Amino acid sequence: MFPLTTVQTCIVHLIRNSLAFVSWKDRKLILPDRKAIYRAETAEAAAAELEAFDAPWGKRYPAIGQAWRRAGEYVVPLFAFPPAIRKMIYTTNAVESLHRSLRKIIKTRGSFPTDEAALKLRFLAIRNAGLRWRRAVEWTTAMGQCAILCGERFEPSAR
Repeated sequence: MFPLTTVQTCIVHLIRNSLAFVSWKDRKLILPDRKAIYRAETAEAAAAELEAFDAPWGKRYPAIGQAWRRAGEYVVPLFAFPPAIRKMIYTTNAVESLHRSLRKIIKTRGSFPTDEAALKLRFLAIRNAGLRWRRAVEWTTAMGQCAILCGERFEPSAR
């Protein structure tokens, strides 16, 4: 449907998933080493950071490195973007929040007389959800970089 779409996993969910394998006493110790992976400049640097992470932590928590390697194909697209854009797209929480609110609206109604009635309700839910959104701090910088990277696919009115 959207052939130019880049698929990327949510870094926040990958981090949470990898923390599931870590004892509470080691979480604060692991954070800086793990942060270095997704904050690396390039995909190659991230792979090197993952290897560096495995040196001290790989024996104790081998599942962390395995989880990041399994998701590697969906993490690599993140490194194609400048840091300002990365900061905007590293998590899918906003999208998931919108999906949750749409599911809640549909679920509480039970049934609809027509498909158009359901569509109108979803439209109103999205419009109302937009009232709670706020512009991210780095959005102006990210918007300029998106305009350069995406060219005509980027809609300036999407501000």
